[in-house]
Amino acid sequence: MSSPNIEDRVISLGSGLATIPERLLLAHARGEVLFICGAGISKPSGLPDFRELVVDVYARLDTSVHSVLAGLPTGVCNQWQVDCSSLTERQTAEVKRFVVGDYDVVLGMLERRLDDQTRGDSKVRREVAARLSPGIHKPAPIHRALMRLADRGGAKTIVTTNFDLLLQKASQRHRPPIATYALGSIPRPSRQTDFSGVLHIHGALNAGVSRFSELVLSDQDFGEFYLRRRVVPDFIYDAARLFHLVLVGYSANDPPMRYLLNAVAADGSRFDDLKERFTFFGTNAPDPVSLEDWKGRGITPIRYDSNGNHHALLATLERWAELSAVNGKKPRSTRSFGGLLR
Repeated sequence: MSSPNIEDRVISLGSGLATIPERLLLAHARGEVLFICGAGISKPSGLPDFRELVVDVYARLDTSVHSVLAGLPTGVCNQWQVDCSSLTERQTAEVKRFVVGDYDVVLGMLERRLDDQTRGDSKVRREVAARLSPGIHKPAPIHRALMRLADRGGAKTIVTTNFDLLLQKASQRHRPPIATYALGSIPRPSRQTDFSGVLHIHGALNAGVSRFSELVLSDQDFGEFYLRRRVVPDFIYDAARLFHLVLVGYSANDPPMRYLLNAVAADGSRFDDLKERFTFFGTNAPDPVSLEDWKGRGITPIRYDSNGNHHALLATLERWAELSAVNGKKPRSTRSFGGLLR
């Protein structure tokens, strides 16, 4: 009997944990993995995901629309019938965009309605900054696990679309301190040690909440930084040629997913130097349709059981960090994957 292809071999890190492709574990040991983190990693710290953030903003700025949004179940689709009889036409348009999950568009529409702008110190951005206030929330264990996995051997590098500073807080004891970069200041991807730090590709809130931070928040922001200035896609294209990108904390319908990797997937059929992309995604039961949905986007899914507030994801990342060898060097205090991969 022939042995299984390395493309199909997966490793179980423990009972109840996600099984991870062997090729990804080996790539991480060589320092060739770059984690990209979404809003899901900050929910254990009490921060909202994108949908919840939109609802929170409306609670402060438009209570009539909020009363409609708050009554919608999570996961509704564009077939859902919403009673908007008490709303204006502009408010109704925002609700309909919310129902289909276009949260970036919703915030842009709200900004234009309230402030006639989608940049600067708008009411929407002030509320977003207040809701994600850097001084209130503390990092969760998943932030610390990811910062351990971000070690490429001589450099810690991790990418996030989150505005919060919890990854930085999780690494405060690291010496020398981990640098923070946002948007245009982010270093160009390379395998050198100067490509390091917490890289906020959608911007980061300033530790002083009274100071304005440039954020990729609305549909116009995505157009600015993805299409016109191309700050984010150029970064992702370069990173995808050097590293295996691993997504953590995203759902398939998150707005960043529509912009972040769809174009990279299209390039995969034309350029053979693109690395394989992976995502951790949680379901409470096997879901072959979701698996195929991710694969259809050019991303290899790693499923875990989402029951128990996604405990299996945290336990998997912590175990991976515990066992990991960085650039082939075994950690002194634990055994590496050598025993598992034989």
